[in-house]
Amino acid sequence: MSHQRERFVRPQDVETQVFDWGYLKWLSEPRVTAAEKFSAGVVILKPGAGHTAHRHPGCEEILYVISGTGEQMVADERRSIAAGDLIHIPPDVEHETINTAWEELKLLAVYAPPGPEVELRAMPECTILRPGELPTLQTPREHDT
Repeated sequence: MSHQRERFVRPQDVETQVFDWGYLKWLSEPRVTAAEKFSAGVVILKPGAGHTAHRHPGCEEILYVISGTGEQMVADERRSIAAGDLIHIPPDVEHETINTAWEELKLLAVYAPPGPEVELRAMPECTILRPGELPTLQTPREHDT
């Protein structure tokens, strides 16, 4: 990225991580902005899908709900979430986010320190789209009866 893009980043300037449950765009991470203390990105969860129970060793996370509705689990607590809600996830605590609606659930995710975004990128189920490349909508096939 050019020096100008290190301070002002547009979604089309960064790659997209594609999973069967949704998409991630890391707008600030060491590779994009050279940020050293946090990473931040937009997460879109497909209707009825989610990022199932997991944890980030040594890493704190904040999720801010931009739009949509869902269900958030942090440790042994589970709550409904909606636009405007913020969720704090302490380091090493199991959590999951599920979209419970028919519309996309859009979140801002912040990790401190950065690192989980690199782990997500390395997962075998992650497909990387180049900056500017759009994900395609895959319609599930109807079950044969």
